[in-house]
Amino acid sequence: MSRFMHGDSVQVMGGFPDNSIDFILTDPPYLVGFKDRSGRSIANDVNSEWVLPASQQMYRVLKTNSLAVSFYGWNRVDIFMQAWKAAGFRVVGHLVFTKPYASKSAFVGYQHESAYVLAKGRPALPRNPLPDVMPWQYTGNRHHPTEKPVSILRPLIESFTQPGDLVLDPFAGSGSTCVAADQCGRRWIGIELMEQYHTAALRRLGEQRAARAA
Repeated sequence: MSRFMHGDSVQVMGGFPDNSIDFILTDPPYLVGFKDRSGRSIANDVNSEWVLPASQQMYRVLKTNSLAVSFYGWNRVDIFMQAWKAAGFRVVGHLVFTKPYASKSAFVGYQHESAYVLAKGRPALPRNPLPDVMPWQYTGNRHHPTEKPVSILRPLIESFTQPGDLVLDPFAGSGSTCVAADQCGRRWIGIELMEQYHTAALRRLGEQRAARAA
């Protein structure tokens, strides 16, 4: 059964059984104190205390010989990488999503998003491996200030899981991973700390179910 949960991901995952999740796909806070033009922010984006405990819980609940894909803040990659490896994950791939626009400009214009593919054990290779560079589709960030496109999440779920598998997103935001998993015929669990995004996700998922039933 699929469900979207409201709460702290470390605490919520602590109640899950060991080796109960088939695939993790998540977009955690980048640790940059993000705030968009309308003032929307992200929980736990100003400290890294949660990164290791969350990584440890992700590793524990993930089934042996399975994969996790996590986006990350490129200028905080040392924090994420240290936590992933300390939790037990092995890095087996890196993904780059190219944007046709710059989301921010400083010394360079930032026109990509990145994610690492992390393994627990020795997962089987996919039949048709995805390219490690793929295009990005702008969402308009209607539901969440750093909303990931469902169109880039679906290929990851389809490549790394089987129909009926259980997909977890412990930093689910407005539910894009869960929407994508649902469209792919997978079961899903989403966890989100901020009430406004949890509410937005429930609305999105409800609209998707209604559209499918119509």
